[in-house]
Amino acid sequence: MSAKVVNLENLTIDDTRQAIASGETTATALAGQHYERIAFQDGEIHSFLALSRERAMAQAKKIDEMAAKGDPLPPLAGVPVGIKDVLVMRGAPATAGSLILKGYRPPYDATAVAKLEEAGAVLLGKLNCDEFAMGSSNENSAYGPVLNPKALDRVPGGSSGGSAAAVAANFAVATLGTDTGGSIRQPAAFCGVVGVLPTYGRVSRYGLIAFASSLDRVGPLTTTVKDAATVLQVIAGKDVMDATSSTRPVDDYVDGLAKPVQGLRIGVPEEYFGEGLDPEIRSAIDGVVAGLKLVGCVVKPVSLPHTKYAIPTYYVIATAEASSNLSRFDGVRFGLRAEEANTLSAMFRKTRDAGFGAEVKRRILLGTYALSAGYYDAYYRKAQQVRTLLTRDFLTAFADVDVLVAPVTPTPAFKLGEKTDDPVQMYLEDIYSVAASLAGICGVSVPCGQTKEGLPIGVQVLGKHFDESTMLRVAQAVETQQASRESGA
Repeated sequence: MSAKVVNLENLTIDDTRQAIASGETTATALAGQHYERIAFQDGEIHSFLALSRERAMAQAKKIDEMAAKGDPLPPLAGVPVGIKDVLVMRGAPATAGSLILKGYRPPYDATAVAKLEEAGAVLLGKLNCDEFAMGSSNENSAYGPVLNPKALDRVPGGSSGGSAAAVAANFAVATLGTDTGGSIRQPAAFCGVVGVLPTYGRVSRYGLIAFASSLDRVGPLTTTVKDAATVLQVIAGKDVMDATSSTRPVDDYVDGLAKPVQGLRIGVPEEYFGEGLDPEIRSAIDGVVAGLKLVGCVVKPVSLPHTKYAIPTYYVIATAEASSNLSRFDGVRFGLRAEEANTLSAMFRKTRDAGFGAEVKRRILLGTYALSAGYYDAYYRKAQQVRTLLTRDFLTAFADVDVLVAPVTPTPAFKLGEKTDDPVQMYLEDIYSVAASLAGICGVSVPCGQTKEGLPIGVQVLGKHFDESTMLRVAQAVETQQASRESGA
């Protein structure tokens, strides 16, 4: 019996596994369908940088053999997944969106990538991103920008714009992104998908090309909260290859979704609703809060008084760590090497000048300055002290509430090129996301409506350290409310 063509629109993990287990389709046919869709539409959106067809089809064949035998299928059996190009994947290009790594093909898999494949996922390829994950619009990729599938004249958000766009365009059922200061949550909000920021240490960073090591986190982007919980369940946990990964047991995130939200305490931080917040986003978040009240949640106002310092604190710490991490890209061991350099120092200079884009150079300069003799105490040390105050703000708030609900971004997706000439305005797009990154807590962006122009709006649910279960339960309640509104129920 030939495999049936499956409707790829908003296909979920459960849909995929059921279709393969029942014989409605095969993992091989489903992967082929996704590749056909990518070939037909992604020339315009540009979410993928490279496809790993041979590896994907080999994995799909294994899943089909399991299904034919009637063997139990793993949690991500046959699920087509895309990988952000800052996570290494054996034999596939790993450019981090930069010319300086053009042609580099790593000999190993990132831990998160390996866990996905062990769970049955079919790895379609590598996804476009801002260079070294530095950006809020995905316009900083050396290989061209990604367009927002919901509005092609708009950015998809960054730096995981390719990851969000691939899910929104139904090129993949799930993707992996990374979040340093909002780079999963913001593109998820701009593209109308779900994006999870796990607690720092919950998911291994082994195999992640580092931007800022104390901030970088790996997380999933999906169409539903349940799918996000499923993928997070797979990739979470201790990894001996990453000393910063936590030994805490991983909760059963999927089973946890069945628990009621009635009685949960929802905090609404007043600092996230001030001047600069788009009125339509404010209205949508107000609707979310009202909906949570209706299902029995207790809503409380809270204060995070040091929020106003989050952006400057983030851009001192992140750029300082970037300056250190990116010093390894010098043309000696891998990637680009400038020609016509007569000395070692000239080779370093020419390679880095040709290989790094403007935004990466800007952040290296800022970080090097902050770490330089005479300025370390005034900038980097002071930023770390303020980071502690920001973390204490969240700990104080979480003593009274279970989760926080807030906007993800101050505006909906903006137009391509609108903010590229003004780095400060671009940096301010992260105003509601960087504080959670600095504090190391978990968060999730969930679609909660759209503007009059049809642009997606996301709401951010922030949870305590390692309390992804409660965060995801509230996120699913928000998702259920939104589904009811859209259906007119």
